[in-house]
Amino acid sequence: MAKVVFKNQTGNCPELFPANIFDKIPDNHPVRLVDTVVNSLDISDIIKRYKGGGTSAYHPRMMIKVLFYGYLSNVYSCRKIAKALNENIHFMFISGNSTPDFRTINDFRGKILKGSIKTLFAEVVKMLVEMGYVSLDVQYIDGTKIEAKSNKYTFVWRKSVENHKERLEGKIKSILSDIEESILSDNKEVNQEELPEKIDSEELRERLSAINKKLKEPSKKVAKELQKLQEEHLPKLEKYEKDLEILGDRNSYSKTDHDATFMRMKEDHMKNGQLKPAYNPQISTENQFITHATIHQTPGDTTTLKSHLDSFEKSYNKQSKEIVADAGYGSEENYEMLEKKGVDAYVKYNYFHMEQNKKTKNNPFLPQNLFYNAEQDFYVCPMGQRMENVGQGKRTSGNGYISQVTYYQAKNCEGCPLRTQCHKATGNRRIEVNHRLKFLKQQAREKLMNEKGLEHRSKRPIEAEAVFGQLKSNNKFNRFTFTGLEKVELEFLLMAIGHNLRKMVAKSMRSGLKSTEKSALGYKYYNSRTVFYISGKKTYQKSPILTLDFQNQKIAA
Repeated sequence: MAKVVFKNQTGNCPELFPANIFDKIPDNHPVRLVDTVVNSLDISDIIKRYKGGGTSAYHPRMMIKVLFYGYLSNVYSCRKIAKALNENIHFMFISGNSTPDFRTINDFRGKILKGSIKTLFAEVVKMLVEMGYVSLDVQYIDGTKIEAKSNKYTFVWRKSVENHKERLEGKIKSILSDIEESILSDNKEVNQEELPEKIDSEELRERLSAINKKLKEPSKKVAKELQKLQEEHLPKLEKYEKDLEILGDRNSYSKTDHDATFMRMKEDHMKNGQLKPAYNPQISTENQFITHATIHQTPGDTTTLKSHLDSFEKSYNKQSKEIVADAGYGSEENYEMLEKKGVDAYVKYNYFHMEQNKKTKNNPFLPQNLFYNAEQDFYVCPMGQRMENVGQGKRTSGNGYISQVTYYQAKNCEGCPLRTQCHKATGNRRIEVNHRLKFLKQQAREKLMNEKGLEHRSKRPIEAEAVFGQLKSNNKFNRFTFTGLEKVELEFLLMAIGHNLRKMVAKSMRSGLKSTEKSALGYKYYNSRTVFYISGKKTYQKSPILTLDFQNQKIAA
């Protein structure tokens, strides 16, 4: 039987020259990349926010490194990050052995970093541009709904508030009218004031004050009605007005997170498609890097495109040459806006794919398949009857954009043998046509069907949708942990930065190990060894065969 030999355990033996534990971290480990990236960021605006005085503070650059690496590593909780700073060698390295507690990390993230996260995100993206990973010349845009951190069953609906407010105003007007009549009968010299159609809380408060001055000794009935107005109806009216102010242009909001809107989501814990409080993040991607991100409170994607692109321009002082998006963004308003911006748009519209089907193309009863005489402005139905122009109308979008539509109607559909196949209306068939949108759809169709359009259509599903799949499935980011629009945006941008850093590491591992060119971040790969540059100072060097000149930023093997 062979002799069993065990390795010596040297952990309990004292060492005269203890080893540097950070040497155990590989040269190409993500923590070293995060360290280099953050060292290259300009954080002067963040430093200005520190007032000074009192005890010393942890350096904001170190705190940013810790947060960035935490989100890269899918560690989002401040308590878990604080624990890792005492136990995890990678967190110890990135923090320089600093150990801020969870309150310090949370305060820095929620108070100091909140106002600068957009700038930091844009700076990281600009580094990606310098490294050649993205160009910002094309945006693949998509949105998703992520559940808010709020109670799922405490909600306020606009329609309900408006109905209750209308009924309450009717009660108030009736009571005020009775009181005014009582005052008029007691004092004939006093003229009765006309009540406005809608009474707000300020108007009611002024009228109550005037009535109390007029009435010296009110009757029991009047006194009871005044008390009801003051203690019951006035607070309710103020509450309804506050609800409408919070709602703004939305149809609902959550009582525990006023910025969250109730949306129908695919990921439903009850599996019955119920509404839940959520936000609608919109992202732009290129090569599966997130190049821009915005948070919206409306469930539909159509109304988000303009503000998303305006925000992109503000961040980078330029606009992309090409925009690619799915049918959720195809509208007259968006096509017009993209045309004014001079953008080459590859944006689908509703029923784009359905129009390509033979069944749809060969259906003679559909409005888009009817013959149209542009000169005399009339359509022809399948039976050959003219459908004349009978008027125009307007349609207003959620953003206030007004579209012009034209109505066409047949003169006599009675007795038509094709009527049951043509339409189900009781009278003559009537169609609504938006000629401007029809023209814009034709332009979009031509772009989407050409060679460049087919290329973008094939890439779009593996761009933004793949990124959302990575965030939701692999990173388990299915619910926000903050409340309020500003903090939700902070959290999502931190997730986006973590995603970009993770993607950067994967790219560098696949293609950067044999590179011989100095990157924008200031690091090089030689024979699978990494050398970092930061502001002309050597940060890390392991290979003995390299000759370094950090002041002039030259390197030779």
